[in-house]
Amino acid sequence: MVIEDDGAIRDELALILENEGYETVLVTDFEDVTGQVINCAPALVLLDLGLPGRDGMMLCADIRKKTQTPVIIVTSRDSAVDELKALSLGGDDYITKPYNVPVLLARVRTVLRRCGGLREADILEANGLTLHLTKGIAEKDGQKAELTRNELKILARLMSDKGEIVSRSDLLESLWDNQIYIDDNTLSVNITRLRAKLEEIGLPDFIKTRRGMGYQL
Repeated sequence: MVIEDDGAIRDELALILENEGYETVLVTDFEDVTGQVINCAPALVLLDLGLPGRDGMMLCADIRKKTQTPVIIVTSRDSAVDELKALSLGGDDYITKPYNVPVLLARVRTVLRRCGGLREADILEANGLTLHLTKGIAEKDGQKAELTRNELKILARLMSDKGEIVSRSDLLESLWDNQIYIDDNTLSVNITRLRAKLEEIGLPDFIKTRRGMGYQL
């Protein structure tokens, strides 16, 4: 999905991608863009920051909050501050205009390859809980909890290693993205929120703390 208000750049991106065999969806109505992303469920979003009606930074954060769709920022903003902010809000990569076409395509392939693992195994199950990876939803007996991206990564790692102790350092490594440092306090906050959501759907004490070692299901 290409979210770009400049028609010439939008059409150019579509042509470049389609020549590489990708199917493209072009956003031309900038009302409820996040809703369009949710309904379309694209494999990847290319997002401009200078959009009418809403800043692309906030849109990136909203997309990341409500979906697991990877986002590559494609923008004329070339400051390190903008790049850092976009990546910290959930962008998977940041490309400045004018872009080099081979580099753009290489970045697209890299992000798709990196995020493809979630789509290969869409569902994880452990101890009565079903985790829908591409939807970011944890479910037990029909009760559902929507997870943030970090919560999803933590729970997926623990469920993949069911029964094993996963250290805090290993969980931090799972959350590490685009060289943006995730600190120990951020992990603690996400674990607390995740536990609260799991308790709401009937799974108190689902994640056990093994003092001095890490966490375990």
